[in-house]
Amino acid sequence: MARMGMDMTETNDRTLETEKQNQFERLLRRRVLAAAILAGTFALTGCTVGPNYHPPATTTPSAWGELSETGAATSPTTRPASGTPVVQWWKTFEDPDLNSLIDRAVASNLDLRRAQARVREARAQREFTHADLFPQVNTIGSYSNTHTPLGGFAQSPSGSAPSGIGDQNLFQVGFDALWEIDVFGGVRRSVEAADYDLMAAVEDQRDITITLLAEVARNYVDLRGFQRRLTIARENLQAQQSTLDLTKNRLKAGVATDLDVARAQAQVSSTASVIPTLETSARQSIHRLGTLLGSDPMSLSNELTPTKPIPGVPPQLPVGVPSEILRRRPDIRRAERQLAASTARIGVATADLFPKFSLTGSLGLESARSNNLFDYASRYYSIGPSVSWPIFDAGRIRSNIRVQNAREEQAVAVYEQTVLNALGEVEDALVAYSQEEARRRTLEDAAEANRRAVTLAQQLYGAGRTDFLSVLQAQRDLFATQDALVQSTRTVSTNLVGLYKALGGGWEEIEQGAK
Repeated sequence: MARMGMDMTETNDRTLETEKQNQFERLLRRRVLAAAILAGTFALTGCTVGPNYHPPATTTPSAWGELSETGAATSPTTRPASGTPVVQWWKTFEDPDLNSLIDRAVASNLDLRRAQARVREARAQREFTHADLFPQVNTIGSYSNTHTPLGGFAQSPSGSAPSGIGDQNLFQVGFDALWEIDVFGGVRRSVEAADYDLMAAVEDQRDITITLLAEVARNYVDLRGFQRRLTIARENLQAQQSTLDLTKNRLKAGVATDLDVARAQAQVSSTASVIPTLETSARQSIHRLGTLLGSDPMSLSNELTPTKPIPGVPPQLPVGVPSEILRRRPDIRRAERQLAASTARIGVATADLFPKFSLTGSLGLESARSNNLFDYASRYYSIGPSVSWPIFDAGRIRSNIRVQNAREEQAVAVYEQTVLNALGEVEDALVAYSQEEARRRTLEDAAEANRRAVTLAQQLYGAGRTDFLSVLQAQRDLFATQDALVQSTRTVSTNLVGLYKALGGGWEEIEQGAK
């Protein structure tokens, strides 16, 4: 009978222990539910302080001034068009080497790689900021051994209890949580600003891409221009050397004078002195292209040393309308995103004027002995809201709001100035391209006339109807005109690169190809 009584007592104790545990779990669920309802109420009734962002109204001309009837770009040699600018503008030069260099530069340029890393940084920063919207839950575990004197108290997370004399062990495991409820939208404004910062980083990468495309194309055109100038210099040097040899023979025959020979020799030496400078410029262009491709400066030497023509310009130049650059140019888009981020940060600063509400809680087990740490009686918990509201800060918060307002005003000015600069760059590029194209056409006529002049001067000199100085002058004029023509041809192509860069295209195709 005694045995049966003990079994019934143990059964009753287990039933009582289970019922207590169930009561505890129900109480905990009610408290958690109440806290969740409280948090939801705050979130639903909360507001987002600070100004909402609206894109600035921007006025642009209806057409490019240099394409008007009185503009410089109306020259028939320019052939402008108002259609949508081409995306892969570098392919309009129809140069396979240039296309290959562009592809490799986009894949390996170090400036572009750094910009891509900044985009990843901004994306991670956005995720870091967004995490503040959610509760923070930590797990804890500890053990301590405390020695207290007679009549002393040993402190524990669940309260103070008399400990007597000697040592006391304390085992503890559990969780604690903290949730700052974003009632007035300070965190949401921070996330909004981080979103805009990420967009600005993307636009910065696109801007670097456009600059890279233009730099590769410009240096490639320069290289081919220097190579063409070298070819002309060597051809003229060969012709002038032939004239010098002829003059020396005429001197031996008593037909020419020492002065004629000296003048011919001076002209040969003068033309020869140009060649090393052009060689230097050509080699430096190859070095710059190698660097732009993220490789050794000499890596492209074998590939680019053979002389090839200067890339020609297309017959049509679609430049679109001024309003299109607002969506095409990454620097304008970046300035607009930075303005949006500045507006959001006003809300972040304004939210500091209002109280901050938080929910805190902890749940765990605590015992002086490890063998009963996981018993129901070892439980402890706490949960409750808290509020903090700055009463006096010596004007710190309002000063910060004024700081953010001033930064927004600066961002507005930067955006407006960026738009004006973009419009100015396109107008400058249009007039530079059109006028240089007209100059190139004139130099073509001049070069042809000087070639005829050299032939006539040589014929007249051979017939004794003019002096040798006329021959030398005609040769000098021909060399100068041919060299100027090559430089103008190169400038036309580089000005076209500058026009494409000012229009802001190219990054769309690069991004699409990377997907």
